[in-house]
Formats: sequence, structure tokens, C-alpha cells
Amino acid sequence: MANNKPTEETRTSIDEVNDTLTGIGEKVQSNPKVVVWACVAVTAVVAIILLYVYAIRQPGQNAANTALGQADIELLMGNDSIALAKYQQVAADHGYDAGNLANLNAAILLYKNGKYEEAINYLKSYSSSETIIGASAKSLEGDCYVNLKQYPQAIDCYKDAVKISDNNPHYTPAFLLKEATVLREQKDFKAEAAIYEEILNNYPNYGSEIGVDIKKYLERAQDAASK
Repeated sequence: MANNKPTEETRTSIDEVNDTLTGIGEKVQSNPKVVVWACVAVTAVVAIILLYVYAIRQPGQNAANTALGQADIELLMGNDSIALAKYQQVAADHGYDAGNLANLNAAILLYKNGKYEEAINYLKSYSSSETIIGASAKSLEGDCYVNLKQYPQAIDCYKDAVKISDNNPHYTPAFLLKEATVLREQKDFKAEAAIYEEILNNYPNYGSEIGVDIKKYLERAQDAASK
């Protein structure tokens, strides 16, 4: 008589999965407390998340936005020093978007006050997913380094600003022009000329838009590089 009982060789992976599920079912039936405590654990995790969102995160965001708004009002009223102090406080006490933006606003006011190193510290704490604002912040960092006569760092910032600005026809050539100006200060005339050529080739209307003859700048750089 043939043996209808499946052998080890004829068992499939589905059989093994079924056995595993059966085993789990038997364990649950024999120990229902495990299921109860598992449900309690899941409920506790959900409660913690909800507590964070509604009791901590949302009120925290509201408080940060309120504090940032107060600093903005002082700035609009021309009270720069008070606004700066408030922005610095928001940056120190709050996270979220408000704290992030406070870093940028504080950096701008510190730059205006000639406190370039402090401005750089705030700019390094600032991050932006928005192309133009992010690129402008990086350009401002470059301006700080220029005023500190730290030209290699300034060039790096302008290069980053160019990348972040993503070929914007109004902003990208402006950052390139700043880079060229620093390169001229370093007497790297060949690199300076290359940037003017890039502006003329990729952003031909930029010079006329800002009232600058880029071709003359190029000729000047080429002449200096040839000597």
C-alpha cells in the first residue's frame, strides 16, 4: 500500500509557514497574557506619539512662531539691536522652522554690524530646502569670509551658492561674479577670466540687467593673465 503521508522531501515552504503559524496560534491560545501585553505596548507607543505631537511639538511650534513674530515686529520698527537679541533668543531656545529662520535673521543683522565671525556661526546653524534663500545664505557666508580676508573659504561658499541656486538666471551669475572678484583679489586672473566666460555663455543677458560690461571684465582678466 502506498504511503500517503508526505515525506520531508515533499514538504513545501508553504507547509513550513503553516506549521509556524500554527505554532504561534497554539502559543497564543496557551498564553493569552502575551497578546494582552502586546496590545498594551502598542497602545503605549501610540499614546507617546500623540502626546509628543499635541502636547509638546505643536505648542512648541506655536511658542517658537510667536517669539519669532515678536522679533520681526522689532525689526520692522527699526529696533535692530532688540530684534537681534530676540532672534538670538529664539535660535537658542527653539527648534522647528522658527528657530531655523531666527539663525538666518540673526546672521543678517550681525553681518550689518560687522560681526562676521558671529554671523558665520549662525549661518552654519541655518539650513534651507528652498533654492534661492539657501543659496543667498551661503553667499552671505562667503561675504563674511571676504571681510575676514579668508578668501579660499569665501570662494568655497560662492561655489556652493552657485550649485544651490540651480542655474537661476538672476542669482547664479551674481554668485559667479562674487567668486570672480575674490579670484582677482588673489591674482588668479586665469580662473577669473574663465568665470566671466561662463557668465557670457550661460547668462548672456545678466550684464545688461545689472549695468555691467562683462566683456570688459573678461578682457581685463585675460590681459592680466597674459602678463
